Amino acid sequence: MISNNKQKILIVDDTTENLDVLQGLLKDEYKLFAVPEGPIALKIARKQKPDLILLDIMMPGMDGYEVCKQLKADESTKDIPVIFITAKVETDNELKGFEVGGVDYITKPFSPPAVLARVKAHLSLKREKDLREHVERISRHDLKSPLNTVINFPKIIKQDNLTEKQIEQLNKISAAGIKLLNMINLSFDLYKMEQGSYVFKPKEINILPIIDQICQDQKFYIKSKRVTVETTVNDKPVTEGMSFIIPGEELLFYSMLANLFKNALEASPKMETIKISLTDTNKLIIAIHNQGTVPKEIRKIFFEKYATSGKVGGTGLGTYSAKLITETQGGSIRMESSEEAGTIVELSF
Repeated sequence: MISNNKQKILIVDDTTENLDVLQGLLKDEYKLFAVPEGPIALKIARKQKPDLILLDIMMPGMDGYEVCKQLKADESTKDIPVIFITAKVETDNELKGFEVGGVDYITKPFSPPAVLARVKAHLSLKREKDLREHVERISRHDLKSPLNTVINFPKIIKQDNLTEKQIEQLNKISAAGIKLLNMINLSFDLYKMEQGSYVFKPKEINILPIIDQICQDQKFYIKSKRVTVETTVNDKPVTEGMSFIIPGEELLFYSMLANLFKNALEASPKMETIKISLTDTNKLIIAIHNQGTVPKEIRKIFFEKYATSGKVGGTGLGTYSAKLITETQGGSIRMESSEEAGTIVELSF
């Protein structure tokens, strides 16, 4: 009797002997589907959603490379890991297998310990990935429910006879809830960006109101450090009615710039100036400069995931997400830091 908890493996090979060997090795631990050709494999993969596919390369008609290409082009099967089955004489084609989306190789004649080890390793990775996505979905859902109260109850309370100051405070509570809701939604978008599946929908965005909002959000921290913030457009101070337009998405720009500005604010010495310079000469450029210095040990990995040094509560995700968002919007990002000049982060679009 097959347990419903068993992970599913699809084996694709036109040689009956190979199918028999692999099924004999795996049948006790996994639920198996064994088919002799590519078109049938694609149908089974779309219907059964296996956790892993063992795919022979050399098959008549549709070979393994083509099967893998079609699997990766289909939204319903693109995340299924594929291990290619290959004869030792075919190992020169390994690079091609990785290029079309394969994750590993099993060589013929089969070594039972090697087959079991590779299968177990990739199924473990798949299970961890699925679990992480499941937990993230639940977390986002559970966080959104109480946020609806935070966002909507102030609107109900405002119907009572309140002072102007009380209404202003309720508006701040509601705005904070909306911002947090947007951040939860953004966390899912960042995951899509990492996977290369985010659909970017640019509009013309005026960056100046976003920068102003970020400064307002951090005004108490700015005041406590006695830091001055100077924003310029083409070396001229920002005045009322001025704009700086970049094609992008407003929430992405807010998150990206908020992370970078907060980093600059935390790193800036007290009573110094943080300069935000916008220029549109050859490219659209946003530069954030502060007098602090990035520690030498993380300068080369400044934009890598979890890169942080000595910052209490630091996760190392701020600059990583800023880079991810910048590149998703078609831009590039760089950082320079020295004891003499301080630190500048520059975004180009």
